[in-house]
Amino acid sequence: MLIRGTHLNSRAVFFLIFLLCAGLLAVAFYMEHFMGLEPCPLCWLQRFGFMAAGLVSLLAVLHGPRGFGVRVYGFLLAVSAAAGLGVAGRQLWLQSLPADQVPACGPSVDYMLDVLPWTEVLTTALRGTGDCAEVTWRFLGLSIPGWTAVFFTLLVIVGLVMLFRPRKKSSWIQG
Repeated sequence: MLIRGTHLNSRAVFFLIFLLCAGLLAVAFYMEHFMGLEPCPLCWLQRFGFMAAGLVSLLAVLHGPRGFGVRVYGFLLAVSAAAGLGVAGRQLWLQSLPADQVPACGPSVDYMLDVLPWTEVLTTALRGTGDCAEVTWRFLGLSIPGWTAVFFTLLVIVGLVMLFRPRKKSSWIQG
């Protein structure tokens, strides 16, 4: 059950988050390989954000923590999702720039990984390129980073709820 008494079943919540992240990554790979949408550097970083949130959630499911452990996993979920939200926000900002202020397009992530040290690849990816400012797909008025921002926001909220949820009082204390 998702809710046990008045408390959320943390294992079920983390499992649903894992499934959500896996589903979002599947959609991203579908868009890349079947729709032909080439991911920009910021898109790759957002994928890593969902991978991190999904991995944290999977570990929580396998571990089945209680008490303080749920708070630790909630914190890790919130941090990984907040990092992804920051990247999505950066891409949304780039997409909002007037055409004359958009940075120049850069090399592909594959090329950068082949010729640059990983620290420079990360720095370049975080800055974003003209590729990151291009809107190639919309659904209900939101671009891809708009939708990732929505999902990252939901994951941050769930992580914070898991972190700050009230503790259950042990039955032996009440007796």
